[in-house]
Amino acid sequence: MARLTMRDVADRAGVSLGTVSNVLNKPDVVADETRERVMSAIQEIGFVRNDAARQLRGGKAQAIGLVTLDIDNPFFTEVARGVEAAADETNLMLFLCSSAGSLERENKQLRSLEEQRVAGILMSPLERNPSKNVRAIHERGTPIVLLDRHRSTRQWCSASVNDTRGAQLVAEHLVELGHKKIGLLNGPITLTPCLERRESFVATLAQHGLEIAEPHDVEAPEMTIEAGGHAGAELFEGKTWPTALFCTNDLLALGAERAALSRGIRIPEQVSIVGYDDIRYAATSLVPLTTVRNPAFELGYEATRLLIDEATDGPDHKHRRLQLEPDLVVRSSTSATPRNGRTTGRSAAKSAARRSRTAIK
Repeated sequence: MARLTMRDVADRAGVSLGTVSNVLNKPDVVADETRERVMSAIQEIGFVRNDAARQLRGGKAQAIGLVTLDIDNPFFTEVARGVEAAADETNLMLFLCSSAGSLERENKQLRSLEEQRVAGILMSPLERNPSKNVRAIHERGTPIVLLDRHRSTRQWCSASVNDTRGAQLVAEHLVELGHKKIGLLNGPITLTPCLERRESFVATLAQHGLEIAEPHDVEAPEMTIEAGGHAGAELFEGKTWPTALFCTNDLLALGAERAALSRGIRIPEQVSIVGYDDIRYAATSLVPLTTVRNPAFELGYEATRLLIDEATDGPDHKHRRLQLEPDLVVRSSTSATPRNGRTTGRSAAKSAARRSRTAIK
């Protein structure tokens, strides 16, 4: 019989993995009724935390490493929470690292983790395919699971979210609302999620006879609020702007929201904005953000289960590719296209500002 995990508890109780983790580690933050339901599920299926780390092979330390792209991004923070929860189930420590977009820094952190003799490494690599350095560490016997990436060959385990489907959901949502003048604010195209989200978004629009106008197709140098604000300022300073804007992560979207509102542009009346990831700030922004919900906690948790399985299976391990599905969360930042079908420009923004000043008086 396979060893029971928190996923089994979550399925039995009908709650998220994060809720089960909180019941086990921070029960005071969970409502009484929910906590009791989880505890009942634990008793019903006979879940017991177990020190499977002792089974790890080769004298490895009872620790794993996580190398993210940017720990400041709340998406990766939530991924790290899922990794921590799965590691805690098997009494494994977690070394948390952030490459911060630097290949040199990524290589340095990987080298340090290998020197620490960690049981395995989870990583969101900067490059689309595992680099020579990553492959060498893997070949020397340290299990590596590609996180938020598809595996390029059968020699790797990988865990990712279906970004092709996520971007398709956004495009279909905007088309259904009647938008025809649609913009894209993307992160660096060298990052696999940015590439996949762009390709799927463009392809879905094309199926409806639409395309992104060149002035409204923007690539930001990084996926931060500041970068979104700068890019949004350029988009909304022109005489026209798109009636809808898809930002490939929530931080870019929050920056774009700020740029639009500071110019008197109304959201969603004059421009609809969609983000991606559903970070915790998305629902509480100035205009609650329509976005694609990435199951970040589950991604971290399930990827760690893959890593632990590889570390304990040894040479007999069969690599697997895990792909989770996203959902579209519709909030106040999107609505139907303006009735006249026109995109308002700088004069409309000035009129909106005048109306605002008149209302204050």
